[in-house]
Amino acid sequence: MLAGRGFGKTKTGAEWVRAKKETCGRLALVAPTAGDARDVMVEGESGILACSPSWDRPHYEPSKRRLTWKNGAIATLYSGEDPEALRGPQFGAGWADELCAWQYAQDTWDMLQFGLRLGRNPQCVVTTTPKPIQVLKDLLANPATVVTRGSTYDNRANLAEGFFRQIISRYEGTRLGRQELNAEILEDIPGALWMRKLIDDTRVRSYPDLARVVVAIDPPTTSGEKADECGIVVAGRCADGHGYVLADHSSHGDRPAEWARRAVLAYQMFNADCIVAEVNQGGEMVEEIMRQVDPTIPFRAVHATRGKYVRAEPISMLYAQGRVHHVGSFPKLEDQMCAMTPDFDADKAGYSPDRLDALVWALTDLMTGHRSEPRIRRL
Repeated sequence: MLAGRGFGKTKTGAEWVRAKKETCGRLALVAPTAGDARDVMVEGESGILACSPSWDRPHYEPSKRRLTWKNGAIATLYSGEDPEALRGPQFGAGWADELCAWQYAQDTWDMLQFGLRLGRNPQCVVTTTPKPIQVLKDLLANPATVVTRGSTYDNRANLAEGFFRQIISRYEGTRLGRQELNAEILEDIPGALWMRKLIDDTRVRSYPDLARVVVAIDPPTTSGEKADECGIVVAGRCADGHGYVLADHSSHGDRPAEWARRAVLAYQMFNADCIVAEVNQGGEMVEEIMRQVDPTIPFRAVHATRGKYVRAEPISMLYAQGRVHHVGSFPKLEDQMCAMTPDFDADKAGYSPDRLDALVWALTDLMTGHRSEPRIRRL
């Protein structure tokens, strides 16, 4: 099922699972993250528990990632972040939610397919907003695949009018709107700095010992639902000069203290050497916010003196040389990368490429030699 936001993909998947458990003893539920599997597929407003009448409600054991029905059918939760967890178990049916947002989409999908081996006719339903990733293209080209399509507009009667007004006014007619509302599969943009095949060809699942790791931040000027995202990207460089994009912890709507905590947590998680932040808008305030969370972090302020495209162009050349690798996939970040053209207009696109900005700052610090020593506050 390829459908836009708000179409009813989650409810469709949940009802499909409820029907399948009558004939399948074992089912797999796979989401982008473990939290998504719990919060959307099981406990969400349109998830399995909400769709189940009291007489057919499964017993949910969060600690075991398991749903059990009275007839003995069992559904187990998995995530696109951990393909290896699907190695070994077997199923008669599977529900793959938001396939295009899985970090290890191809590997997780492959492991799920190996596990679909119970019963006479093992099946899987995929519910996703489409993106032009290879695993989805291959799936659509498979003659055994049955495709259902829908858009946000198809379910307007069941969506909050305020949501509909805001979303349509901002995104209708934009490239992002065509993807997220109309569920169109949009191919690469001519003239963009990155092509998806280039990113895919250099993608890896692991990385070597790193000589340096940084967390880069592109902070928003405001907070709340209408604010831009706060770009937070973690990247590292190994001894041979190759760079590795390790994580995208970007957020939307957070207050300054919240995105600062998110950045410091990423710094601690990856044992980073420094936090790099653009300070064009916030000035010294950006550093002060970070210091309130952790007074001792090594912090380096950077100033944008050129446009986003010009800053990103040298980094795209590193990708073309095969010197930068994504560890897994980062769908939202990669969407912004593959949409960056010389005439990119944030108003027409419906978003500001803050994740891309953070990526550029991180790789500029790591790989171009444009780096000064960070400030470290002594207690």
